Amino acid sequence: MKLYTTSGSMDFMEFLRNKYTNERMVVMHGVGNSVVLHETESKSVFQTPLSYEVIGSENPLKEEGFFAFNYMPVTDEGRPLFEHWTLRHIDSVSSQHGFIAYRILRPTKGDHYAILTQWTGRFFYEEWQRTPSYKTLMATEVKGTGLEAQPYLFTSAPYISTYKVKTDEE
Repeated sequence: MKLYTTSGSMDFMEFLRNKYTNERMVVMHGVGNSVVLHETESKSVFQTPLSYEVIGSENPLKEEGFFAFNYMPVTDEGRPLFEHWTLRHIDSVSSQHGFIAYRILRPTKGDHYAILTQWTGRFFYEEWQRTPSYKTLMATEVKGTGLEAQPYLFTSAPYISTYKVKTDEE
């Protein structure tokens, strides 16, 4: 399975989704931009997407709620360890209140893996961020035992982008 993203104005992202009604797409809105997710077995309909291979998933993505992308820039030599660690620790998220779906995304170009989680609302994502399972998965506050103990693993600091399906005006 592949997952493609493209970003732009809210109106253009809605236009893309309406143009390709037979494709599985989700439009999300963040601060300053909107994003369309396109999940498919075939090629993307976008001209210049960010492309990922889905290497782990649970549940279908829905056009509702709150999405968080945890981006992790991983070195080439660190990829096998990162994938093994992430796939081994991701299952704990599905037992959290408000959880809808997740995707572990391997970049087809570049070094930024993404851990995409979907929630019924921001509150539930923030609640999960305070749990030991989140800190283990994201390799924070697990000194000497997590991914941060591997100095060659990351090329720069991880970061998070968040989106919601409905805008504040809706």
